[in-house]
Amino acid sequence: MANATPAVNPYAKPNAAVAEAGEQYQDVKVFSTSGRIGRVRYIAYGMGLYFLFAILGALLSIVLGNAGMVIAWIAIMVVGFMLTIQRCHDFNTTGWLSLLLLVPLVNLIFWFIPGTDGENNYGAKTPPNGVGVIIAACIVPVIAIVGILAAIALPAYQQYVQRAKQMQTQPQQQQQAPKR
Repeated sequence: MANATPAVNPYAKPNAAVAEAGEQYQDVKVFSTSGRIGRVRYIAYGMGLYFLFAILGALLSIVLGNAGMVIAWIAIMVVGFMLTIQRCHDFNTTGWLSLLLLVPLVNLIFWFIPGTDGENNYGAKTPPNGVGVIIAACIVPVIAIVGILAAIALPAYQQYVQRAKQMQTQPQQQQQAPKR
């Protein structure tokens, strides 16, 4: 028994050296003009910050009057430009293209242009989107559609109510009129 080999445990952890084989992702920096941000994060973060600053602006307007809303709109524009510059960097374009943010409806191109796969001139690949970010980005079109429907339906309903009240008062007036 001089040539006995030690017993091998089949349940032992592997001893092989494994290199870090993962992809390098860039950190998401919301309040920065450097780096990249993907489409879904751009939509979710942009709309989330817009609603947050709008609520803060409304609260500030209670305290400061119109100056509170002006401060909120300036903050919304600054953060919007920061995110849009990062979005431009994602599809390997200069941040000057973010000036299209000021053109109505043209600014929606930032929602649809795909980003560069892998590394580009402005940094490493953007991290994969989490479930919360995807859900938040999917809620944005729903809010827009509900808002448009409400803008159409509420005035139509108010007109309907006014006509119904007029119709109720007309028969009463005709009944009270003296007969000749």
